[in-house]
Amino acid sequence: MKENTTTQDTETISPEEEEKLIEQFEGQRTLEEGTWQHRLVIVIAFLWSAFQIYVVIHPINSVFVRSIHLSFALALAFAMYPMFKSPKTMTTIPWYNFLIAPAAIVTALYIVYAYDDLNARSGAWEHIDVIMGVAGIFFLLKAARRSLGLALPVIAMVFLLYDYLGPYMPDLIAHKGASLNKIIGQMFLTTEGIFGVPLGVSASFVFLFVLFGALLDRAGAGEYFISMAYNLLGRYDGGPAKASVAASGLMGIISGSSIANTVTTGTFTIPLMKRLGFPAHKAGAVEVASSVNGQLMPPIMGAAAFIIAEFLGLGYTEVVKAAFIPAFTSYFALFYIVHLEARKLGIKGEDPSKLEKVYPIFIRGIHFIIPIFFLIYTLLVLKQSAQAAAWSAIQFMMIIMVLQYPFKALINKEAFTLDTFTQGFRDIGSGMINGAKNMVPIAIATGVAGIVVGSVTLTGIGLILADVIDQLSNGNIILVLVLTAVVSLVLGMGLPTTANYIVMAALTAPVIMQLAADNGYIIPAIAAHMFVFYFGILADDTPPVGMAAYAAAGIAKADPIKTGLQGFMYDIRTAILPFMFFFNNKLLLIESVNPADPNDPAGWVWITNPLEILGIFAFAVMGMFAFTSAVQGFYLTKVNILERLMFLSIIPFAFLPDLMAKTLHLGSNLVPWAIAFGIYFVIYLMQKARIKKHGHYVPTKVGFTH
Repeated sequence: MKENTTTQDTETISPEEEEKLIEQFEGQRTLEEGTWQHRLVIVIAFLWSAFQIYVVIHPINSVFVRSIHLSFALALAFAMYPMFKSPKTMTTIPWYNFLIAPAAIVTALYIVYAYDDLNARSGAWEHIDVIMGVAGIFFLLKAARRSLGLALPVIAMVFLLYDYLGPYMPDLIAHKGASLNKIIGQMFLTTEGIFGVPLGVSASFVFLFVLFGALLDRAGAGEYFISMAYNLLGRYDGGPAKASVAASGLMGIISGSSIANTVTTGTFTIPLMKRLGFPAHKAGAVEVASSVNGQLMPPIMGAAAFIIAEFLGLGYTEVVKAAFIPAFTSYFALFYIVHLEARKLGIKGEDPSKLEKVYPIFIRGIHFIIPIFFLIYTLLVLKQSAQAAAWSAIQFMMIIMVLQYPFKALINKEAFTLDTFTQGFRDIGSGMINGAKNMVPIAIATGVAGIVVGSVTLTGIGLILADVIDQLSNGNIILVLVLTAVVSLVLGMGLPTTANYIVMAALTAPVIMQLAADNGYIIPAIAAHMFVFYFGILADDTPPVGMAAYAAAGIAKADPIKTGLQGFMYDIRTAILPFMFFFNNKLLLIESVNPADPNDPAGWVWITNPLEILGIFAFAVMGMFAFTSAVQGFYLTKVNILERLMFLSIIPFAFLPDLMAKTLHLGSNLVPWAIAFGIYFVIYLMQKARIKKHGHYVPTKVGFTH
């Protein structure tokens, strides 16, 4: 068990117990430790991580890497996820999986085996090629159904049917259709479908970053982040809830999974929030909102940052720069929401006597922060590739893991034992195993999403969809964005964030850009891609199938639908950000110098003026705080209707200064910011005057009184 150093009456759990909770909430089998089946899964997972490290040191054909990467993912998917959930299949691997898994592996490795022949007869596929392709797609969809649920494989099957039945579709969406040979060739035998860009990114970049996160967490960084956040923020109003937000943000740096974030931090923070007075569903909802938003945090961003970079031909660091202001603005606003909830509920902070001093904790775990800064340094300063930077950080992390136990023994003047020198190596092995397990849903999702990407290329459905959305929206750009947001939310209810982004990026991101240009709005491609990415993330806590909400509700012993709805209400602030950076690209730290051609790479430049960046960030935070107070109905005290409207009026002035200055003929774009600040200050004075006259509002069981 972990040593409990933060509070006397909150139970903590070991890394092994956390892993079992994650397995439970993600629908994985929980195999009994020590059995041959458990050892088999461990061996496969370890070998997968070892392979991914090997191909960094000794690069091989990228298509071979994708094929072998998918083979490992399929093997673990059939071993870790049951076909049907029953007491027996959740604790043991039934015999038929030992027939299905090898067959699936053979189909994925066929690309390696027949690589030269497939290149030689490209387009003139033989019967064996088509048979292996059909079988490969079948096994991949089965693995996706087990590990990700029905939504993604059903969407992939719809696209495959659409490819084949194009001539029989309604006129609006009809196309000339494709033969079975052409479809299989596109989806399986070339790099246009399953083995395309998304799976390539998963195999080359994403795995290494997920492995780095798993190693960091296994070394104890997750517990360290929670302890730091709790002891730093616990004394303030709603302190444990604020600690949840901070810890989940830090975990988001090293984790690409909202469920893993929820379990890792929620097992500690949710009971604390409940003990201090948060209702169970609100305690769970705070954890859901903060954990889901962890996927906004660079450098991993739920694995989507790498795919965005690859799709757009951008450097990975450029995607991180563009994501910076929206991500931190969203997190600051979540802190503010938690603060307002605590004030409304009258929840004070933790007893300071139960808190440790922060500085000793910081020093005790500073070796967890150094690798993260080293990773950022290699990416942003040394400008290494994402793959090289991740591998350097992994090596650095492994050295720290090996040395931390001897150093602790030396500092604490403890006797050296065999465990002192071997525990670090065991942690590295466990981290490699956990990293591979965490990668299974991502690798399977990117493979299946490749079917959608391949279909878009094969049928030209993007142009068809543009016509459909254009007709539905009647050319109104706001309606175009709303329709896209709704589709992203609906798809996201059943898709992991990465797969949702890939599907929407292939289908609607080009449509947004085209229809925006038709309506006179010139935007960079990254704005459209970030738009669909944000709404895909928002779907992670959207009932009825937001899995992060189910995980948090399970820990909080609350109703999952109620928890999900409350979490969605906390996260609704995130929904305005994509609309804002769509109309104000400066929120992504880019601006146009050639408005006539949005596709001109030289036409968009990065904003580098520190004062301008500071102003953009500060007023974005002000706009989010204003929106939060309007939605939550609280500022210094309860908000009345007039104040709510005034808060809403701040939003366009704070977020869209250039547009407001141009529309209202205000001259300088500093004027809208001054107006936003002025309205905020007036509301402050109004509320202070009301408090002085009537007293503070404090919560009671029947509402607000003073």
